[in-house]
Amino acid sequence: MNTVDLHVHSTKSDGTLSPTELVEYAVKKGLAAIALTDHDTVDGIDEALAAAENKNITVIPGIEFSSEYEGIDVHIVGLFIDHNNPFFKERLEHFVNSRTNRNKEMCDKLQDAGIDITFEKLTKEFPDCVITRSHYAAYLLNHGYTKYHKEAFERYIGDRGPCFVPRKKITPFRAVEIILKAGGLPVLAHPVLYHMSDARLNKLVSGLTAVGLAGIEAVYCSHSPSEERQIRKLAAKYHLCISGGSDFHGDTKPGLDLGNGYGKLFIPESVLADLQQELHKRQENPQDYRPHKILFTDLDGTLLNDQKQISSYTREMLDAWCAAGHRLVLCSGRDINSVNDVKNALELNYPGMLLIGYNGGQIYDCDKKETLYKVSLSLEQVKYIMAEAKKQGVHCHTYSDTHIISPDASEELAYYQHAIKTPVIIADDVLTQLTEGPCKCIAVEINDHSRLEHFRDSIKSYAGEDIALMFSSKYYLEIFPAASGKGAALQKLCELLNIPIVLTVAAGDQENDLSMIQSAGYSIAMQNGSEAVKKAATIVTAGDNNHDGLAHALISLI
Repeated sequence: MNTVDLHVHSTKSDGTLSPTELVEYAVKKGLAAIALTDHDTVDGIDEALAAAENKNITVIPGIEFSSEYEGIDVHIVGLFIDHNNPFFKERLEHFVNSRTNRNKEMCDKLQDAGIDITFEKLTKEFPDCVITRSHYAAYLLNHGYTKYHKEAFERYIGDRGPCFVPRKKITPFRAVEIILKAGGLPVLAHPVLYHMSDARLNKLVSGLTAVGLAGIEAVYCSHSPSEERQIRKLAAKYHLCISGGSDFHGDTKPGLDLGNGYGKLFIPESVLADLQQELHKRQENPQDYRPHKILFTDLDGTLLNDQKQISSYTREMLDAWCAAGHRLVLCSGRDINSVNDVKNALELNYPGMLLIGYNGGQIYDCDKKETLYKVSLSLEQVKYIMAEAKKQGVHCHTYSDTHIISPDASEELAYYQHAIKTPVIIADDVLTQLTEGPCKCIAVEINDHSRLEHFRDSIKSYAGEDIALMFSSKYYLEIFPAASGKGAALQKLCELLNIPIVLTVAAGDQENDLSMIQSAGYSIAMQNGSEAVKKAATIVTAGDNNHDGLAHALISLI
């Protein structure tokens, strides 16, 4: 029976055989097919395809993406990719730039440790390669700084080493999506190596399946028979194809051979046939394998420019987003009526739209014209907050279902109303206008931010764990139930609509967006956003809210 190897590496990443040498060796070993899956690069594919011409072997164009999931390095293999796909090549260029910056920083740290190394010296010694830590280890060994390969990791560049610099990686869900856009089949590589509990691995595979995972590497060089059975069972549960590979690297993994791993690996050609059948099925009905996403976007500072408008280009991207079957949710600290006013003023009339107001306190379905979910402060809490604000001379107002309820017509209220058109009721005692607890209160100070900070600090002990105190701008202190929040609303809406969290995209710029950024499957921080939001997000936009930052970030997600 013919055998195949669907996970091999060349000198274009961290293997020791060139693509041509790999093909020749595979022919010598009698393999029917190999998949060249170098790390984050496709630079060796054309050479491998040329080497396989007129030979009795098939070369499958592939890649192995390094991604991160809950602090764990997770690899996604892409098989049958169109390595010349423009979108795919653009994404790889982005990865290369990210990796280069990280490698330069690691070289600087190694220099500080007394090692004569620069990025230029490293790339000269390993030309035309995607530099990985294995290349650092080889460099240190070649130049006498270590006595063996593993010592470099132990002393310098291991995960906890003094010279290690982590690289911000894509999520495995994003890796799956990129492979699909390149016409390939995404496969979860060597799942046993992640040392996850059964529950955690199930959660990962379930999420990956939701975004289009096609297979799982059950047959692997280091899998025991029981581990292979475990992964085959997992594949059956989620209707995934079985894949297999040696993860051959050449001399850097002594004793590990192409095709048969450590001696007992056997991957029949039928594994490849099943994968090819799955590929054809997806090519015939691509719409069945393009999961629809849901975008949760903040308004001010994110979707809207400083003039509270959206540009023609941003509108074009929203049109494309919704035309592709994805959904749009407008999220704001504003009351739900004001969010609806923005929607109507901008003529955002897409099917399936939803609104989240009061920083997650209310979810509203635009099609059904009804509230799906609401969480409120108690009247007793409002009474305390308003009394403390009055005592400190800080403007604070709240909301009924239809009006802003304010104790006075202050300068701060007038400033707040320059963008918020919800009608106002002035009442010295705001509780006389409330029949139920409101979703939030808001303190406003336009001249001295420190007064807001002092007010926040003065009610912190009362707020405890029940009330969230959060700045949505330097002028506004949002006061709302801790059970609320944009992140909680995102999760609640996904629960109500039965949408996997991995299919959510969140975009924001300020502190009150942080929980939403942290909760989403993929998150976008605006260039004009706070440092905390930027640090938590998957990506930071190249442009700010006045220069279509969000729109440019959405292009590759549509």
